[in-house]
Amino acid sequence: MEANTAHQQEPVLKDVIPVVGPGHSFETISEKISSIVLTQRTPISLFIGLGMGFLIINMLMAAVTALLYEGVGIWGLNAPVGWGFDITNFVWWVGIGHAGTLISAILLLMGQKWRTSINRFAEAMTLFAVACAAMFPLLHTGRPWFAAYWLLPIPNTMAIWPQFRSPLMWDVFAISTYGSVSLLFWYVGLIPDLATMRDRAKHWLVKMIFGMLSMGWRGSARHWARYETIYNLLAGLATPLVVSVHTIVSFDFAVSVIPGWHTTIFPPYFVAGAIFSGFAMVLTLLLPVRYLFRLHDFVTMRHIENMAKVMLVTGLMVFYGYNVEAFMGWYSSNKYEGFMIYNRMTGPYWWSYCLLIFCNGVVPQVLWIKKIRQNVYILWLITLVVNVGMWLERFVIVVTSLHRDFVPSSWGRYAPTMWEVMLFVGTIGFFVFMMILFVRALPMIPMFEMKTLLPESKVKHHKE
Repeated sequence: MEANTAHQQEPVLKDVIPVVGPGHSFETISEKISSIVLTQRTPISLFIGLGMGFLIINMLMAAVTALLYEGVGIWGLNAPVGWGFDITNFVWWVGIGHAGTLISAILLLMGQKWRTSINRFAEAMTLFAVACAAMFPLLHTGRPWFAAYWLLPIPNTMAIWPQFRSPLMWDVFAISTYGSVSLLFWYVGLIPDLATMRDRAKHWLVKMIFGMLSMGWRGSARHWARYETIYNLLAGLATPLVVSVHTIVSFDFAVSVIPGWHTTIFPPYFVAGAIFSGFAMVLTLLLPVRYLFRLHDFVTMRHIENMAKVMLVTGLMVFYGYNVEAFMGWYSSNKYEGFMIYNRMTGPYWWSYCLLIFCNGVVPQVLWIKKIRQNVYILWLITLVVNVGMWLERFVIVVTSLHRDFVPSSWGRYAPTMWEVMLFVGTIGFFVFMMILFVRALPMIPMFEMKTLLPESKVKHHKE
């Protein structure tokens, strides 16, 4: 009888909680994780999720088609609000993709073993979030087949080199590098488990597919030595990207002279906000998957509470950034900066700023309470609130800093059109659809890494 039966009731936390539930062996770990992929019966909930995701993707396709046919005039952009939902969503999606690299690379180099059960799930989330983010700068040009050419580091048709001092061009390098390194890091980590899936598969076609993807892995000492070398090398390459990518994204705003954007606090608190929103999205997706597939022994309360603590720390850093931004607007005695901060709090979009402070500043403070961190239902609701709050942060930065220009006669209001909302909702549907396919087609928990934790788990359980 398998020892990985679901725990319907969460275990009471003790001083030391193992990262693997009690009673497991190498065989039970492989059987439990591989059975999610190799089983011929797909849970009805996954079919429902795929169906809903597919319908929402059709909404995305309709919005993109209309945009490419009509141009950006179908959006609500105007003068002075030249950036709206598209750049807001771009920054939001890039931030969500940060948790995967942090969990996989930085925690690996720091020797944090609790990353093991969640790193691959977070890495896949990173890839799909970056894919969603990449859509918006391209679509923002209106005619990507003409305008996207100018972002590449090659001379244009008038023999004028692109402006390398523009952070808008730096985004191209940063995000493409981040996406490619994250893809390599994710795939290399999959290779040993793909070989396990190859050996356990029954159907010849499934065995052949996993055999090709595993690249001839046999688990020899030479294979493991090369695997450890390349995996740690990619982790070292990916670690600076966590800081550099969202720092460069913040430069899109910080290097300008627009009040509300021209501030040195943006790079650090953009990075903290990216980790904050990324961990919130990991928990938003992981908690339902944990319940659906009965993964309580692999994604334990130790993982959940540690992620909640990371959210608390990064949330405090983000909230500190909000306060510094408001303080400097007053302390600098710059009338334009002071007006912009005052306008955010009392202007036409005051509601977005108030919701932002509530979602990202007030609500995360309940994570100081241990019982809240251990209650998966309340924690899941908190992650939803944080996701909304981090989107509102980007909306406040982009829109409220633009709709009041230096000249009052050019002031305007921005409201998204139906097409902008459809595009944003469509990317969410694409993201969820791809995550469901990943969970069904590939092992979402690294089996070989989980097996390395079994001796430690047995010792800790024996002591308890």
